Amino acid sequence: MVYPASAHVLTTFRELLKLLPTTEKAQPQILLLAGEITPFRNDTDREQVFRQESNFFYLSGCIVPSSYLLIAFQDGTGLSQKPSVELFIPKAELADMMWSVPPPSLEAASRTHDVTKIDHLEAIPDAIRTLLKAFPDALFHTLPRGSPLFPVIPPEFTDLVMSSDSKDAAISDLFLLPALHQARLLKDEYEISLIRKANEISSRAHEVVMRVLGKAVKGAIERGPGAGVDRPLLPGEWLIEKEAEAEAIFVASCRREGAVHQAYLPIVAATTRASTLHYCCNDREFAWGPIQPHDHQNRNEFAHGSARQLNPQVLLIDAGCEWNCYASDITRTMPVGNGGKFTPEARAIYELVLEMQKVAMDMIKPGIHWDAIQLMCHRILVKGFQRLGIFKSPSPSAISSTAPAGDDTWDPEHDEEKILASGISSAFFPHGLGHSLGMDVHDVPSASKPIPNTTLNKGVPIGHESFYTYLRLRLPLQKNMVVTVEPGCYFSPHLIAPVRDSKHIDQEVLKKYESVGGVRIEDVVLITENGYDNLTTVRSDTDWVEGICSGAL
Repeated sequence: MVYPASAHVLTTFRELLKLLPTTEKAQPQILLLAGEITPFRNDTDREQVFRQESNFFYLSGCIVPSSYLLIAFQDGTGLSQKPSVELFIPKAELADMMWSVPPPSLEAASRTHDVTKIDHLEAIPDAIRTLLKAFPDALFHTLPRGSPLFPVIPPEFTDLVMSSDSKDAAISDLFLLPALHQARLLKDEYEISLIRKANEISSRAHEVVMRVLGKAVKGAIERGPGAGVDRPLLPGEWLIEKEAEAEAIFVASCRREGAVHQAYLPIVAATTRASTLHYCCNDREFAWGPIQPHDHQNRNEFAHGSARQLNPQVLLIDAGCEWNCYASDITRTMPVGNGGKFTPEARAIYELVLEMQKVAMDMIKPGIHWDAIQLMCHRILVKGFQRLGIFKSPSPSAISSTAPAGDDTWDPEHDEEKILASGISSAFFPHGLGHSLGMDVHDVPSASKPIPNTTLNKGVPIGHESFYTYLRLRLPLQKNMVVTVEPGCYFSPHLIAPVRDSKHIDQEVLKKYESVGGVRIEDVVLITENGYDNLTTVRSDTDWVEGICSGAL
């Protein structure tokens, strides 16, 4: 099936008309976009990885570098039902054929792109002149010009508009990007299928990492003669003893299934490094300690003559591939060491985060404001910390908002509502519950968190303002949104420092949990008519994760 670019063009123009001043709505509207070019490293001729600019792909389905789009629309005319979409691609040169894969021929491209016409780049000036002659009062729209965030449109193209015989033609870069973001906020069936595919591939990659860890615990990774000495290790002989090795297996699993790009830099953080939200270094070994007498819980270290063993720790992997320019975004936190089992403290935090996610999932449906779910996750964290003793409770005998009769130890200062109002839970859950996802992992920011935001301040309690500082989605949910649901709990010394002396925190209990580092669990969900569809297929329930990581399953 050909990518439905023409449907996306119509959706974009519908959103564009909503943004235009009334006096400009009836004018011809022309979009001029440049595709991404192949990047090179600094001043050398070494190519870097090419990935098409998301908005260009949305309107064209084209992944050919250095391409251009020229799209004409006018409300109330035939172009309002079927806009003219002209795609311009480079002509294949001999050097292209010698050094790399050349661009397709015009005939081949016409079979794979949902556009009106395809031509080579040298036809662009005449195409602009033709449109100006047909529509002398046209308003041309571009993505923000002069911004390093978008491909550059050569001045010779924009100068044609400004220097044309028609004094009524004009160019604006104010409306196209917000219109595209609004159009991309809701996904169609084709887009959902691509996101689903990306999540299926990434889910399997997460499970592959867990199963390699589990095989090592069982001593089931065997190395043949000369492995690592006379010859390199083969993939089936690899152990995961470093963050980089876990990343390598994840990316290789995705690449084997045909995914060209990762949607973002993988985050692979072991031990307390899991408290850094976007830890992308992935360059450290796991935490190790000396072998204790009669300690045989982690046989993978001993199988190859190691004189050390893994310390119990978590490994947080936040990683997801793209499939045809559509993203996935999955986080799993898994036990390393301790025979593939969580420590009691890590298990308690893991199950608290799992509870936060379950409660969030149960609330998801069209119409509910994302802020309300964010607030509920903070409430669940506060209650969980009170159960664990990290946050003090009103009474040693009960966690309740009402003082038990005759309880002289009741201290209303540690009431759940007062702890929530203090905002200290933000030190342990500092980020947003989730964000829009589509072609970009943090998709359509201006539509997801609009300024001004007319959906806020509707008389609904939202709790402490710090809960929303880093929330990337602040809207009521709508059918066909795709969002992540990623609660977390972290023990970052930098974030804890400002609240460490809080009267609500039991310092001795907190110390027991700080070595956990951090736990995050993240799934991608599609908002449906009555709830959601979880597009992430790798499981996260505690017993299953431990079963896989211990080699029992």
